[in-house]
Amino acid sequence: MRRLTLPLLLGAYSISALVLAVTLWRAGADWTVGVAGFVGGLAFALAVHALIARALSAAEIAEDLEAIRAAQRILLEQIEKVDERVAEAMQGVAKDARKSEQLAGEVQMLEDLVHRLSVRISDGILPPGHARMPPQQQAQSKALLETVRSALTDNRVDLYLQPIVGLPQRRRMYYESYSRLRDETGRVLMPAEYLKVAEPEGLITAIDNLLLFRCVQIVRRLAKEDRKVGIFCNISQESLADESFFPQFLDLLATNRDLAGALTFEMGQAAFDNRGAVEARNMAKLADLGFRFSLDKVTNLDLNFQDLARSDVKFVKVGAQLLLDELVERDGRLVLKSLPDLAAEDFADLTRRYGVEIIAEKVETERQVVDILELDIALGQGHLFGEPRPIRDQVLAETAPPPAYLQTSLARRAAGGRF
Repeated sequence: MRRLTLPLLLGAYSISALVLAVTLWRAGADWTVGVAGFVGGLAFALAVHALIARALSAAEIAEDLEAIRAAQRILLEQIEKVDERVAEAMQGVAKDARKSEQLAGEVQMLEDLVHRLSVRISDGILPPGHARMPPQQQAQSKALLETVRSALTDNRVDLYLQPIVGLPQRRRMYYESYSRLRDETGRVLMPAEYLKVAEPEGLITAIDNLLLFRCVQIVRRLAKEDRKVGIFCNISQESLADESFFPQFLDLLATNRDLAGALTFEMGQAAFDNRGAVEARNMAKLADLGFRFSLDKVTNLDLNFQDLARSDVKFVKVGAQLLLDELVERDGRLVLKSLPDLAAEDFADLTRRYGVEIIAEKVETERQVVDILELDIALGQGHLFGEPRPIRDQVLAETAPPPAYLQTSLARRAAGGRF
């Protein structure tokens, strides 16, 4: 019907104009006046039609706009409700995460207490009347120690890698390496399990040495594939202070000093702050070869940046939740509790002035990523970006140290009287 409306109207307009022209002609006007009357009448009718059509179209558009605005208001209300629910869910997740972190801290304190107690028992300096370790527990510790020794001797030490990504693109920039021991049945021993017996016996340096050798081989393999990815390799305070182990450690690195830009040594903040003259001197020797350092297990953001720069520390890892828990609002701006005179978003820029890049570790949720990016953090690590995974068996076999290398490392420990 709408398709016929316009032709019918045009016909009506034409007939009306023709009637006007005939009327003028009959009234005695010249035929040119009749033609002019016809053209003028038709033009007038079309102009009136156009004005009415435009008014109707504007009214229709206004009605559509009002409908769109109403739909937008409904959508915004729904989005606000969804945001409220998401915020409530995030608060619940954050509360659970804080509880888990608190529980983990309590477990760590308990492990430290047990470890110190076991050391006192082995040294025979328990206070009078204190019960000694039960025979069954002594047997278990001895069996675990033998498992650690055999794992080192038989080269049952695996290398796990976890990615460190650039933000916000999440491109893999580095990997952190972890060591995992296996017993004769293939069961994986976690560090929390074997460190408590390995540390008192001086086996940490042997584990560090084996981990270092594998890291060097992995970095060299990646370099051959033209993959410019670095690896963070943990080094203990015991290894830095061990004068019988460190020369061998330094010789291996001197031979591979071309990999200095791709290999970063990592140690805890407490170990760095409590390092003695020997550890500082040996760190300087590594720095002279071009190797860099990283701090993890950070608990205090009030860092001595000048000391970090002097010690060639190029990275500092801070837990994502620790960073967010440090945020407080003062005088209308966000600051860090540890650095109340500094705006929170300027923290990363401050560290960069001293050549130090912040890595947000233990990132578990997308919400944490958003908050981290607001603090201008450029690197992230955590299960959200990838869990620690073992390298393939083929690569593990290719990166295994020669038997003589491992035996030499273990022999040094035996010569020290602790193995």
